[in-house]
Amino acid sequence: MGRLIVDLIVSADGCAQDADGGMDHVPPTVDAGGCDVDTVARWTDVDAIILGANTYRLFAGHWPKVTPEQDLLAGIINPRPKHVVSSRLEEAPWGSLAPARVESGDGVASVRRIKEHSSGEVVVWGSLSLVSSLFEAGEVDGLRLRIVPTLAGGRRSFTPHGLGVRDLELVHSRSYSAGQQILEYRISDHT
Repeated sequence: MGRLIVDLIVSADGCAQDADGGMDHVPPTVDAGGCDVDTVARWTDVDAIILGANTYRLFAGHWPKVTPEQDLLAGIINPRPKHVVSSRLEEAPWGSLAPARVESGDGVASVRRIKEHSSGEVVVWGSLSLVSSLFEAGEVDGLRLRIVPTLAGGRRSFTPHGLGVRDLELVHSRSYSAGQQILEYRISDHT
């Protein structure tokens, strides 16, 4: 059984999305100091990437066009199996690379099935509506946050209202020269 990891870039005040659904809180120096090098190393055990439809559209317009020489993250994102949870999409092309698999129907049930058929990590990147549903269902095993040195001023967080207290166990942390931090937690009290 795989472990479900939510992996997000958030502002120092915990915001994961701007008012338009984008990421204007992420500074252009997001990788200064080698943060992406460490991300690549942490992704060696990732079996699959799960995206919601909006994050898929954002990613599919960028990552398939990028080589690992241009951006290290392309080397971990592009070759891995991708699943898009969506009730509206019928297909999810990924440029000239293998397409993502569309998971229609109940998103939580789809993620459970993907976890059951994985032996490593299954990562949900972005996809805040899906992430909220997964937290509510108690399916999240770990949380990996890249905190960038900005304040977003009350934009959208990644946890649902009324979630209640969930204990986290810090399993990794690192600070980088441009002010960003990586914090990785294990969720210790599934509901």
